[in-house]
Amino acid sequence: MRLFLREHKLLILMQIVVLFSVLGIYWLDGYHRLLPALYSVFLGAFLTAVYLAYHYVSRRRFYGLLSKPLQVPEDVLQRDLTPIGEALQELLRAQYRYYQQQLDQNRHEQREHLTFMDQWVHQMKTPLSVIELTVQQVDEPEFASIREEAEQMRANLNMVLYMARLRNFQQDFHVKPVSLSRLMSEVVHEHKRSFIRSGVYPDVQDESGELIVETDEKWLFFMLTQLVNNAVKYSSGSGKRVHLTTLVTDSKAIVEVRDHGVGIPAHDIRRVFDPFFTGENGRHFRESTGMGLYLTREAARRLDHGLEIESVPGEGTTVRIIFQSYQVGTAAPATDTLNE
Repeated sequence: MRLFLREHKLLILMQIVVLFSVLGIYWLDGYHRLLPALYSVFLGAFLTAVYLAYHYVSRRRFYGLLSKPLQVPEDVLQRDLTPIGEALQELLRAQYRYYQQQLDQNRHEQREHLTFMDQWVHQMKTPLSVIELTVQQVDEPEFASIREEAEQMRANLNMVLYMARLRNFQQDFHVKPVSLSRLMSEVVHEHKRSFIRSGVYPDVQDESGELIVETDEKWLFFMLTQLVNNAVKYSSGSGKRVHLTTLVTDSKAIVEVRDHGVGIPAHDIRRVFDPFFTGENGRHFRESTGMGLYLTREAARRLDHGLEIESVPGEGTTVRIIFQSYQVGTAAPATDTLNE
């Protein structure tokens, strides 16, 4: 109704002006009989009201569609019997078809681009593996930097690959019982060269025994890898430790990765999970991409795991992955694989 009145307020105003203008002309001409004049005003107002009522009733559904947000695009494309409604609907149909074509074309181009990126990542892994095998067979100091750069390239390629897998997460995860201590040991072993090169030492502890959680092992390994990489990177050269700890709090299993590095400034802590955000530390550590914590948060969210972060500048950072349920296993406790 409000939209209808806004559209016809000028018509109503003009009708009032016309009626009183005619009365004024008759009055100036000497016709001073009040009752017939009021009757003519009433008759004109009544006919105008009948016209507006018919106009509103015949177009009520049309005004209703225009007055509220659309739930689905097809709502406005329903048939309306009025000429202006049919003309508007035909225009909207044409625009809807056009935008659908543009959207389909953009989706097709995006799929092609993502397919190319996925294939490129897999193709790059083959020459990278050859480089890694070659430098491992040469025990010379000058090849250490090549090994380091090759490891960094592999880490970046894996990040691109997991970004691609995140798009089809429902088709790329398999939930099963996973031992947290075993997985933490595998992560430490995988990055033992990085620990040694950075002068940082891992400390793996099981405070609540062998905890078994329901999760996707591959994605959890990736999440722990990102947290360990950050802990090592921001503690590099300090001779300090990175603690990987499992514990139980409030009937929930927790994996905690804690370092004693540079920490995160208070004004950056709320944005560390935003994509491509590197913050103040990113200006000092050039290899920061700002995607590691973002992918970790997205994976945790889709696996229904909690993720918490605490940090004190100059003292270090603690990140926790929280599992809603767990059970205690009987496997042997994890060991510090760097000392083996």
